[in-house]
Amino acid sequence: MVNSSKDDSATDGDTSSGGTPPSNSSVYSEGEKVLAYHGPRIYEAKVQKAERRKKEWRYFVHYLGWNKNWDEWVGVDRLMKHTEENVMKQQALDKKQGVDKNPKSGRSAQTKPKSSADAKLDKEDLKNNVSKGKKRKSDSGAEKDNVSLEKLVRIQIPSTLRKQLVDDWEFVTQQDKLVKLPRSPTVDDILTKYLEYRSKKDGMMTDSIGEILKGIRCYFDKALSVMLLYKKERKQYHEAVVDNVSPSTIYGAEHLLRLFVKLPELLAYVNIEEETLTRLQQKLLDFLKFLQKNHSTFFLSAYDGSKVSEGKGKGKDE
Repeated sequence: MVNSSKDDSATDGDTSSGGTPPSNSSVYSEGEKVLAYHGPRIYEAKVQKAERRKKEWRYFVHYLGWNKNWDEWVGVDRLMKHTEENVMKQQALDKKQGVDKNPKSGRSAQTKPKSSADAKLDKEDLKNNVSKGKKRKSDSGAEKDNVSLEKLVRIQIPSTLRKQLVDDWEFVTQQDKLVKLPRSPTVDDILTKYLEYRSKKDGMMTDSIGEILKGIRCYFDKALSVMLLYKKERKQYHEAVVDNVSPSTIYGAEHLLRLFVKLPELLAYVNIEEETLTRLQQKLLDFLKFLQKNHSTFFLSAYDGSKVSEGKGKGKDE
């Protein structure tokens, strides 16, 4: 789950259609127990505040069993009533996904998630290649996880890119479509373009930017096969990445963006001084804004549907 406790309507402007209440009435009340989307899963949460902003209702929620650092403002499209029917949908999808035996995590197959970019991952996720998740305090090691989560770099993903991640998730996991490879521009191309952009804007080439981009490339190449692919994409990966070729020379913005969901957790294992971490956070946000600015150039508007058969029988999305 990417921390967005300071999230507001400016970063969450896009809302899903369907089920949106009249703007002058609040569907959820303060103190109400609800089901809330955070990434492609649903968690139990409690509404702590309800405010009307820019003609839309916003809700400040606390995820039950999680440190309060993960409390955040969300739109109505991120919430569902805590009804027996919705809980059953949640549990059914949990079972379908093969999520660890936790009756209170999962995602509804009937409701579009706000953003798969918001996936909150704990250490257990990484140990299990992000195929399973544990979330409640009663889970073993949860106390230790919360300590780690408090140290995470906060990366606020812009709303346009959040929608991109939702579309990406739906194309691959729901429509059985894949990104056609090799991509153009590739991850390497995008990193190079950003370096050129910063050099022109700053009037010089800074070593720190170059080092950060090298780090992003390294993380991408190492993390892609481990935690950035959906199961339906694995066959394509093994066909495309051969002879020790770097994934960053084949894949593009769609998969690079997924890395930014995982970066906070990955960086939690690196010993970085707080001041350096703050500067890094600012530079990563600037890079994301660059991706957003060039969205139509870097990202596909539609995926390849000719690969449908390749994904069949290889399991559901992670």
